[in-house]
Amino acid sequence: MPKPIIHAFFDEPTNTVSYLVADPETKQAAVVDPVLDYDHKSGKANVKSADEILKRAEEEGFSITLVLETHVHADHLSGAPYIKLKTGAKVAIGERIKEVQKIFRPVFNAMDVSGEGSEFDILFKDGDRFSIGKLQGEVIATPGHTPACISYKIEDAVFVGDTLFMPDYGTARADFPGGDARALYRSIRRLLSLPRETRLFMCHDYLPKEGRKHYAWETTVGDERDRNVHVHEGVSEEDFVTMRTTRDATLSAPALLMPSIQVNMRAGQLPPADPNGVHYLRVPITLTA
Repeated sequence: MPKPIIHAFFDEPTNTVSYLVADPETKQAAVVDPVLDYDHKSGKANVKSADEILKRAEEEGFSITLVLETHVHADHLSGAPYIKLKTGAKVAIGERIKEVQKIFRPVFNAMDVSGEGSEFDILFKDGDRFSIGKLQGEVIATPGHTPACISYKIEDAVFVGDTLFMPDYGTARADFPGGDARALYRSIRRLLSLPRETRLFMCHDYLPKEGRKHYAWETTVGDERDRNVHVHEGVSEEDFVTMRTTRDATLSAPALLMPSIQVNMRAGQLPPADPNGVHYLRVPITLTA
């Protein structure tokens, strides 16, 4: 089995990990979950993080052919359009993006959004296969955090998106519209049925209150089975659902929730510009008693 070359890029402001995954023989590569650097206070954005990935690819002679999104992120804006502009890569996501678009299109009155996922170049179904040079990839549907979450298995490595975190931090929330704690548990068990030595790569890391002092994003199926604080062996589905539902009720919305969803459900594109040529992000206001 060929082993992919994997370079990780950590964006500390959003605690997001992006990956450059390459075939050592053909030098073809994919980017997983790229970040657009966005300052919500000023409304300014830049492509520093994406440029770091492109620079590394150029240094190693890689040709980027795919951008693989694990889901519509709610905590950072996607850098996919910039990677596509610079490389011609196709942008892929799970086919259930259609459901996510239909959930959030009316929330933001985003009538330009297709509801059919046509903003993306590739819509993957569970079990679909793809290649990066001579590396073989497989799509694993892992809904729960969102309906459209998928994981990418590329040879011995799986990029799990927000489905799992490092063993000492646990699992993703499941309280966003379309989320489902029960589905999340079953998705996790599906991932953890892979061979123990399978490498798992997280999309985020948050330092636990106690324990390690350094960020980490690579673990194994075996380590998650043995040590994950939320879903180690012996945790039943009912126990997990109770824990996850109770915990989620205490969580505040991610800081970049509103801009992230609007942009990411459009495959990383900004909403259409107003007649003055300026792009605006919408914030629905709900008055409460």
